[in-house]
Amino acid sequence: MGGYDFLIVGAGLYGATFARLATDDGYKCLVIDKRPNIGGNVYTEDVHGINVHKYGAHIFHTSDKEVWDFANRFAEFNRYTNCVIANYKGEIYSLPFNMYTFNKMWGVKTPEEARAKLDEQIAAGRVDEPKNLEEQAISLIGPDIYNKLIKGYSEKQWGRKATELPAFIIRRLPVRLTYDNNYFNDCYQGIPTGGYTKWIENMLEGIEVRLDTDYLEQRDSLNNVAPKIIYTGMIDEYYNYSLGRLEYRSLRFETEYLPDTDDFQGNAVVNYTDAETPFTRILEHKHFEFGKGKGTVVTHEYPAEWKPGDEPYYPLNNERNNELYKKYEELSLSDGNVFFGGRLGKYKYYDMDDTIAACTQDYRRITGK
Repeated sequence: MGGYDFLIVGAGLYGATFARLATDDGYKCLVIDKRPNIGGNVYTEDVHGINVHKYGAHIFHTSDKEVWDFANRFAEFNRYTNCVIANYKGEIYSLPFNMYTFNKMWGVKTPEEARAKLDEQIAAGRVDEPKNLEEQAISLIGPDIYNKLIKGYSEKQWGRKATELPAFIIRRLPVRLTYDNNYFNDCYQGIPTGGYTKWIENMLEGIEVRLDTDYLEQRDSLNNVAPKIIYTGMIDEYYNYSLGRLEYRSLRFETEYLPDTDDFQGNAVVNYTDAETPFTRILEHKHFEFGKGKGTVVTHEYPAEWKPGDEPYYPLNNERNNELYKKYEELSLSDGNVFFGGRLGKYKYYDMDDTIAACTQDYRRITGK
């Protein structure tokens, strides 16, 4: 062995969290990543003084005090509040669904009026046992909001008709009978001052990191580095797709610096919910950190079907894929020295706080600490 206790494959949030926990307990870790930078998909890069979320918007939010305290060890967080705007063919709505949304949609002005209209809508479209996303969403929120703010966006995001998507994708929808525009209900929320890359860099302080290092290409030599491997890549790829391929969704970004525009859209995130607009949202990065400087950076985000060679962003958790993942999970249990984590390793959509919480739980289980 190479003198390390853990080889951690992936310098994203899960890998960095595990490395920090292990190092603090006296273990020696080597972190590798095939990309030329740390941070995984939370990586931010400086573009004309603006921290650009290169792989999509990331807003840290949690109600877990332990997770919040851990995150704040490595950066001071600003007070950014996620207030998403929806653009449906030029009509502007608030997300999540709140009194501003209901007023724009139906003209109602009080919570009582909104509740009555919602009940009327839900009763008209309710299905006792929804068989797909469309039936599930209409049963939860009614046809008006579904058709304008859910249907087109969901079909673009998943690349499938809403009637072909499983109902469990939308288990519940946030409905507020208040004028609160905060997208999240969590106690804590913000973005690390200076960007996520600096945050991860601080998390990895004092830990050896090797970039531009592809584990799968150097598996034979790297397997001798440490007795235990933490793997955050695609679990099916790790096993050479021996049981079949899992499906993922990918994203494509078009980012542009606009030197002569100080404010492009007045908000960090604007979702485009109609089916005709090819992208799902536009990000204006300076708003994440209350930027006031000249110029701005905007990103158009396009969903894409994943294919080998593309970056997988999130799992396609339908019944077929979930069953296949369980088989890979069972296979992994026979590998006593390899442990899988993160969105790709566990084939599960994680927010950042979920990633830290799951990693902490995994770390304690693996080490007994």
